[in-house]
Amino acid sequence: MGECLYGGKMSSIEMFSLVAGLVGGLAMFLYGMNVMSGGLTKMAGGKLESVLAKVTKHSFIAYLFGVGVTALVQSSSASTVMVVGLVNSGIMTLKQAVSVILGANLGTTFTAWLLSLNAISSDNFIINLLKPASFTPFLALIGISFYMFAKSEKKKNVGTILLGFSVLMFGMTTMSSAVSPLKEVESFKAFLTTFSNPVIGFLIGIAFTMIIQSSAGTIGVLQALSLSVKITYSMAIPVVVGAEVGTCITAILSSLGANKNGKRTALMHLYFNVIKALSFMIIFYALNAVVHFAFMDNKIGMVGIAGIHTLINLVATPLMLPFAQILVSLALKTIPIDEKEKKEQEEQQGIRTLDPRFLSNPPFALEQARQAAIAMATMAKDSLDKAIGLITEYDSEIAEEVDYLERKVDKYEDQLGTYLMKINSHHLSPEDSHTLSLLLHCITDYERISDHALNIMQKAKGMSDNQRTFSPKAQSEMDIFASAVKEIMDLALRSFENQDVDLAKNIEPLEETIDGINMEVKRRHIRRLRKGKCTIEQGFDLSDIGTDYERIADHCSNIAVGVIEVNDDMYDAHEYIETLKNEKSESFEKAVEFYERKYMLPSVKF
Repeated sequence: MGECLYGGKMSSIEMFSLVAGLVGGLAMFLYGMNVMSGGLTKMAGGKLESVLAKVTKHSFIAYLFGVGVTALVQSSSASTVMVVGLVNSGIMTLKQAVSVILGANLGTTFTAWLLSLNAISSDNFIINLLKPASFTPFLALIGISFYMFAKSEKKKNVGTILLGFSVLMFGMTTMSSAVSPLKEVESFKAFLTTFSNPVIGFLIGIAFTMIIQSSAGTIGVLQALSLSVKITYSMAIPVVVGAEVGTCITAILSSLGANKNGKRTALMHLYFNVIKALSFMIIFYALNAVVHFAFMDNKIGMVGIAGIHTLINLVATPLMLPFAQILVSLALKTIPIDEKEKKEQEEQQGIRTLDPRFLSNPPFALEQARQAAIAMATMAKDSLDKAIGLITEYDSEIAEEVDYLERKVDKYEDQLGTYLMKINSHHLSPEDSHTLSLLLHCITDYERISDHALNIMQKAKGMSDNQRTFSPKAQSEMDIFASAVKEIMDLALRSFENQDVDLAKNIEPLEETIDGINMEVKRRHIRRLRKGKCTIEQGFDLSDIGTDYERIADHCSNIAVGVIEVNDDMYDAHEYIETLKNEKSESFEKAVEFYERKYMLPSVKF
């Protein structure tokens, strides 16, 4: 016989069996919740977070969305960490984030109601089917079938969700069965009565939740105990309230590597839960001291625990919503904004969307990478437009902008490439794999386009410094040339942004037209040079700019090929172009003819 932890007499085997059952059941419970949450998140495919980032302009809508997202992913910790990442990346402001956090606190109570299904007890066969123990084995069978044999990624995700739910419920049953013998141990009953002390119960709720990093886990254990031993309202209430504070540890740990705004978001979550918990404890127990609530010594079941958890948040979160700015102010006073932070935010704007926290949700991380790539492409286009304008009207400030944009695009390519490789290490759906391939395929081309824009700017600077200009006829030809290059760049950007295959198919005919323009412009220059109508220096300027234009068109062609080939799940760009040019279709020829008429150079007499 061995001395039980709580003072009662149990055999060593019984004690080991109890501890193993409780720990194993808790492990399965937490693992099942994590698997189910992960499956639900993947099922959403990054769309939840994308919508979340857009709906937060209105605090009440953001609040409701926080409730819905957390109820769906079954974890306030997961949704709060998600918000920390969105704020850290600059997608969401502190003011927008606080409403989502308030909603998340209410949404997480849905888990306790889900677990309370275990309390169902009836001789009626149909009602008894609602008990998880009755239907969970069948869900597990369906889940493993979907996960192992389904080809569709969505069905595999459904399988993951069903398996996670089954493991979660099995863990709950295991915990309940493990602690069942404790109902006969007087010393354990005496230990539970210490929970009735509000301070002790509150601290136990905080400590246990911090250890397992899940308020739902703490409340789940409490619900499991309530199935086997007598848990009263006086024991349960302080533990539930303490769990609300303890769950903040996950967001705080996540924010350690975040910027100051990410840390402020985690602090807002902490401040709200501390204010909510302390306010409830002070008001409730002050009233109890005067009124002496009769229900405090009554047995509380699983439904009662879920009800207390919901009631606290149902009252506190809507009341706090109008005063959400107070939480923002507290966070800003704790971590003030300094000049260095303002400067860093300006320099890193855009790149911060590639937050490492999003890598735990690959579809959303990929969407952030896609948006960053679109921003990079837009900068490359802006750089090109500015550089072309400098040829006829040089401006040193605009030239500096071109140089700045080129350096920024370089930074984007470096960080995007690294981020995409990290995403690629995760399991992706076929559609997401295609998107990732397209991004990897195109970001180098956009970086090279910005390099050519810089070359054009430097050539324009040399012409301005040496007071060289093109002849009116040459300038007219170069203007037409530039217009064609601007259009192909616009087509490349729009087809890439929207993954528009039909639009991408217009690029190769225009690229072929641009090749012809380049050859004709150079041929005409040689004729003018022979007749003494222009200089060799002007010829070098024209040739260099024309080469940059022609190569920009080549990179746009590469981007178009990427959009088309990735859509068709093929990756040999050279083979595609060769096939296209060797087997020119009627539609291709018509497109070339259209662009040749559109960008026809003016006729000249030599």
